[in-house]
Amino acid sequence: MSTSTRTIRLGTRGSPLARAQTDLTCAALKKAHPSINVEIKVIKTSGDWKPEHGEKRLSEVEGGKGLFAKEIQKALLAGEVDAAVHSMKDMDSHSPDGLVIKHMLPREDVRDAFLLNKRINLADNSQFKNDPYSALKEGAVVGAASVRRTAMLKHVRPDVSVVPIRGNVQTRIEKLRGEDTTFGIDATFLALAGLKRLGLEEEVDIVLDPEFMLPAAGQGAVGIETRVEDNEVSALFDAISDRETVLCVSAERAALKVLDGSCHTPIGAYAQLEGDKMWLRLCVAALDGSEMFSDEVSGTVGSVEDANVLGRDLATELKKRVPQEILGHAA
Repeated sequence: MSTSTRTIRLGTRGSPLARAQTDLTCAALKKAHPSINVEIKVIKTSGDWKPEHGEKRLSEVEGGKGLFAKEIQKALLAGEVDAAVHSMKDMDSHSPDGLVIKHMLPREDVRDAFLLNKRINLADNSQFKNDPYSALKEGAVVGAASVRRTAMLKHVRPDVSVVPIRGNVQTRIEKLRGEDTTFGIDATFLALAGLKRLGLEEEVDIVLDPEFMLPAAGQGAVGIETRVEDNEVSALFDAISDRETVLCVSAERAALKVLDGSCHTPIGAYAQLEGDKMWLRLCVAALDGSEMFSDEVSGTVGSVEDANVLGRDLATELKKRVPQEILGHAA
């Protein structure tokens, strides 16, 4: 198709990280199609945090993770935008009818970052490489919005207290290290990918390898959502989509869908691909970290369907071992 006069409208949230990810998408699209015009439309979503919301986690009853995308998806279905840019870790495993995510940018670092209050002196953080949570004092207070991070921390440090923390990346850093000490937390978690995309990597005290904190499904990946029937728009993104990222995230999301956990179910999933060999790790935990169930599998993957099968098969086997109250507890 000719792109000489084509304008593509990208829908996104308004947070600095969402804008940074959309700018990356825009730049990649214009590099692949130099004559195309790209417009960015910022859409407020129900998941956007405001101070008056307080420090409470998203409610599954109100829509859970879907609150980060609902209004953007409505605009996409209504034809107000041509594509939507999302953080894949914030996306529900079930796509709305009429929409599909077939394209993703190359994945950033999947790991979680551990940020400590400036009261904690880390002159040499290499000492914590093999025991990162030993940086916390007995009975420390950690801020976390993610039930996955909360459960995995509590599994190894049940003495630690965890309190909800909301807001964008910069807001959370300010709550941890700002002059106002009323929030009073000793540490918090953030996705390393987001910090890198915002140029805030220097804020990181300890990088958590997957054996200490298994990432969320889709963490570090930026997905592009389009309408199922809009083949022309979809074709534009073929040139910038990263095959390895699509395959790995597809396996992770397929596993998440089988487990059918809510946004209040602690689930980690991480796939790696070397050639046509995929290695997938999966874990499910009780909210308080008292129980954790994990498994892994490897297999040959040459297509999205192969990746989906690998993810579904692993999750099906793991699900047999996980008590239903862990997967189905209320928010």
